[in-house]
Amino acid sequence: MNIAMTFTRLRIEERMLIEAFDSLGVQVTPVDLRQAVINPMDRGSWGLYDAVIDRSLSLTNTLTSVRMLEAFGIRCFNNSASIHTCSDKLLTSLAMIHEQIPTPQVRVALTAESGLEAIEELGYPAVIKPTVGSWGRLVARVNDRDSAEAILEHRETLGSVQQKVFYIQEHIAKPERDLRVFVVGGEAIAAIARSSEHWVTNTARGAVAQGIEVSDELRDLSLRAVSAVGADLAAVDFLECPERGLLVNEINHSMEFRNSVETTGVDIPQRIAAHVAQYVESTLSQTGVPA
Repeated sequence: MNIAMTFTRLRIEERMLIEAFDSLGVQVTPVDLRQAVINPMDRGSWGLYDAVIDRSLSLTNTLTSVRMLEAFGIRCFNNSASIHTCSDKLLTSLAMIHEQIPTPQVRVALTAESGLEAIEELGYPAVIKPTVGSWGRLVARVNDRDSAEAILEHRETLGSVQQKVFYIQEHIAKPERDLRVFVVGGEAIAAIARSSEHWVTNTARGAVAQGIEVSDELRDLSLRAVSAVGADLAAVDFLECPERGLLVNEINHSMEFRNSVETTGVDIPQRIAAHVAQYVESTLSQTGVPA
């Protein structure tokens, strides 16, 4: 079998994945999307690959390439529909609501004026997020009307088109941590707690991670959440609400795991590589093509 791994920067995670595939005797070819030219009328060299695992840091590059590769009939991990949903917080919220999976209350507004009304409907403090973004960037907690008016005005005046969609989430009084569950091929393989004195508990913002047991409740909710967005590989982020229990906050379609292998004792890249390789081997055996 021959698998491609698309990327825009070879980080530690991507190198760990290459090593994991190599340990399985599977050829994986790194493809830098910054140098790729794709002809939508000709598979060209892409026809050499039985599957593609996307690891691009650019959402635009990811969606563009995966959609084109899927049009060629190439299986991508993850597929474009799940990437599209996971990368958009509003679409993720809608998917959770549709499947009746517990998630924080959200309001959406399209002007600063209606945004202020939405915030006051939820009550202070509230959290304003961009619908598309990662690593806790441009996430703001507003504690009163003055701060809400200022942030809404700045985003409406200075922000991009995306910033003019005001995604407003209730503030959850979590216990100075959030939880993340790694899901691979329909199995919750590991979990971590990310702790910080800051209310934003992303490791990119300095939170400290430690491995935790995947409880039955975490397993059930994470598998339901990943199924709702149709992903093969994902990390589900939970908030612990004192009143309502576990709430699905976000789902990551291209999770980072460099610091989670040691903290959980689970070889996450090995599990990812094994899942992709198993899928390709099964597909090739069904078509009669040697792996």
